[in-house]
Amino acid sequence: MGISTRFIEYTDNGQPLEGFLAWDDSVKGPLPGVLVSHAWAGRSQFECNKAVELAKLGYAAMALDLYGKGILGSGPDENTKLMQPFINDRLMMQTRMQIALNTLKSQVIVDSSRCGAIGFCFGGMCVLDLARSGADIQGVVSFHGLLQPPGNTEGNQIGANVLVLHGWEDPMVQPDIVVSLASELTQAGADWQIHGYGKTMHAFTNPEANDTNMGTVYNETADTRSWNSMHSFLEETLG
Repeated sequence: MGISTRFIEYTDNGQPLEGFLAWDDSVKGPLPGVLVSHAWAGRSQFECNKAVELAKLGYAAMALDLYGKGILGSGPDENTKLMQPFINDRLMMQTRMQIALNTLKSQVIVDSSRCGAIGFCFGGMCVLDLARSGADIQGVVSFHGLLQPPGNTEGNQIGANVLVLHGWEDPMVQPDIVVSLASELTQAGADWQIHGYGKTMHAFTNPEANDTNMGTVYNETADTRSWNSMHSFLEETLG
């Protein structure tokens, strides 16, 4: 096994963006592709590391960039300022996610007929919106994602399989929102799964999360369980 990585520059309406691609160059033939959608700070080393871990599992994984090349938040206030325009304009979010998907599919090493996406926190919302928008993608996985509907996808059918991995004590996404998502996905005809982890808060996959007041706390058990669930889901969905 030899994991290769490189940066990919792409644009949205003149805005320079930079993805990070990882793959196992010892594997022959086009590989199933997986997008990695970042949390509110932007594409950081965390998402790049996840792309490398996915490459070790046999995928060509691209940590995408929503904010712009070199743009990375330094703390909650700045992260919020970067994220909020996309929360306010979900069409802009969906468009930029589609551009990232198109970029992944255009890579020679990627089998464009077998692509998925995973996302963390804000990135969980982004991959769910990609599915909600009707994108040609086989499966999406949300890790402790924001689950509120966008308001512009009612009536759409969701062709992608959906896996939601949720900390049941997440103060940012209360259980009633999770139940509402289940109804939304059912009405959209999606093949969906929701895994709830007890004694688990927001950001449970991030080892640096340790703010009980904000409700962002790492949980090693939930981190391991959720990654294993994702692995099984991607094997089933992407082959």
